Amino acid sequence: MGIIKIVWVCSWAALATAVLFLPMTIAAFLGSTGNAAFNVSKVWAHVMLIVTGVRTEIRGREKIEAGRSYIIISNHQSLFDIPALVTRLGIQFRWVIKKELLKVPLFGYALWASKNIFIDRSDRGQAVESIREGLKRLPPGVSVMVFAEGTRSPDGAIRPFKKGGFVIAIDNGLPILPVTVNGSRRVLPKGSMAYSSGSIEVVVGDPIDTGDQGREGLEIVMQRTRDAIIANFNPGYPSGEGGVESGSRGCGSQP
Repeated sequence: MGIIKIVWVCSWAALATAVLFLPMTIAAFLGSTGNAAFNVSKVWAHVMLIVTGVRTEIRGREKIEAGRSYIIISNHQSLFDIPALVTRLGIQFRWVIKKELLKVPLFGYALWASKNIFIDRSDRGQAVESIREGLKRLPPGVSVMVFAEGTRSPDGAIRPFKKGGFVIAIDNGLPILPVTVNGSRRVLPKGSMAYSSGSIEVVVGDPIDTGDQGREGLEIVMQRTRDAIIANFNPGYPSGEGGVESGSRGCGSQP
């Protein structure tokens, strides 16, 4: 059964990518903001959710102010976090992406033209600078999505946060939008391609203002954001109780 599911999801992913690649590329090339290309990516995300039988819901979307730019900070449990966030947040945002994808013919340029931000994950200082430069390319009202743990959690616990996204938020006076994803690891855990149909919940916390914070307030902002994400974290979703974390509460020290 697991092999059948892997073939099924990979086949649909390949088909959806093939069908939508040209429209997304054209939208990226012709659009000046990248918004049209992002909207095409929503179609891909919807397709993948439908064919895998994954349902999504959102709480707290009313906390998002229309037309305002945020640094969106989210926990990261599964590859299914991506379609859940793209389809449920209801705002334009761009991803922070590893620079290796720029080398993919056409696709890499389409991602760049869509105003996504590319970083060298092996160079911490350069990664922060790349995000800073990427923000200058964004149209007004577009946000940036950052998985603060840097990678998917292998065991479901919320891992230590890296500093990069918080530094950019403080340096640019942008508010942080804390977002918690629940249930995605049950759908597809790290290291597996055999998905399970189920439910994913996206929970939006209260925005965190960084305008009055300098670099000296970095740890405070990180902890406030982490606390907000943990407060809505429900490792047993859809049946378990929320607000419980199985991992360390520390913010960590990695940028």
